[in-house]
Amino acid sequence: MHQPDPVVPDPAPGRAAEPGHRRPAPGEPAGGSLRAAGASRAAGTSRDTGSSRDSGPGAARPTSRDVARAAGVSQATVSLVLGDKWRGRVSERTARLVRDAADELGYRPNLAARNLRLGRTRTALLVVPALTNEFFARVYTGAAAVAARHGFGVVLYPSPEGVGPARDPFASARAALDGVIASSMAADALRAIRGTDLPLVMLDSDPADTGAAAQVNLDIADGMRQVTGHLLALGHRRFVHLSSAVPSWTFDVRGRALEACLGGLPGVRVRTVPAPLEVNGAREAAERALTAPGPRPTALVCDDDIVAAGACKAVRRLGLRVPEDVSVTGFDDLALATAVEPELTTVRLPAERIGERGMTALLDVLAGRPPERGDLPVTLMPRGSTGPPPAP
Repeated sequence: MHQPDPVVPDPAPGRAAEPGHRRPAPGEPAGGSLRAAGASRAAGTSRDTGSSRDSGPGAARPTSRDVARAAGVSQATVSLVLGDKWRGRVSERTARLVRDAADELGYRPNLAARNLRLGRTRTALLVVPALTNEFFARVYTGAAAVAARHGFGVVLYPSPEGVGPARDPFASARAALDGVIASSMAADALRAIRGTDLPLVMLDSDPADTGAAAQVNLDIADGMRQVTGHLLALGHRRFVHLSSAVPSWTFDVRGRALEACLGGLPGVRVRTVPAPLEVNGAREAAERALTAPGPRPTALVCDDDIVAAGACKAVRRLGLRVPEDVSVTGFDDLALATAVEPELTTVRLPAERIGERGMTALLDVLAGRPPERGDLPVTLMPRGSTGPPPAP
């Protein structure tokens, strides 16, 4: 059984040095001599393994013992510092000495051996519905950045179909995972995982779901409140909600929030039209909405920027103008929001931050800490695709 590394205090001036700590010889820099470490490597006496910048034939790799000698500390202190368990046990100065010595020697811990001792693979699975959508690529970027800072890797599993729920992510690999982070749009892929002991962090998901160890949500309802408030202030009273046809909690929230904001207001009319989550299908849905019997809507409120791009195409194909005849809004603030003309009024969702918070929450769960709570704020980005409605 692996025993935890001992607490190793930082030696104070005038006190006995910790085991393995020696004082520098006259004229030798504080922190020990790297020549001694090099001699130890050349002798090839240590069984500890790592990687080195010295890659020539016969070059010995630096060990944690070499780092300890170079920094003038014990091997236990090196283990604490390089295992990121030093806070409150050794000083900041000692931790810096150890890291500097490891960098100068080119030492890298043997993560494979360490993982065997800890019973951890230091690998997380991120399940998303699609990589064709820029939003989820940015979620991965945020998660991977946090993971890298903590010595973790992130395995990405998108849906083979590109949109919609992902399939069971290779059951045979579950033993090689420490936890799972998943978007609510890919929740069906997690049915088998929910029955295991793998901790699950859900992104943008129903807070009532009790199967997740932690959740990271956006304030989606507030985003829709910002959209409807903006359009009402411009004078719009006839709305069509182009709702995503992809079943997901996050899209359900958008629809409920829009209804709560506009339903029952005097003189306001709202109609919901389902739209596929792709440009051409959304264009066709928008064309049907704009040519339906009765007064034409003056604002198309779209669940997603991709749907909004299709809506803008529909307006132009019908010989109308955005925003002079019809205003269009999106959700997400993807790159295409500023690539279309006019630029799209949309709600900015902090995708990288979602990934960061998701990975941080998983690390907290694995460490037995309570994850951070509270929804991430979203921001309305008013641009050229919205304006006052046409005169009656």
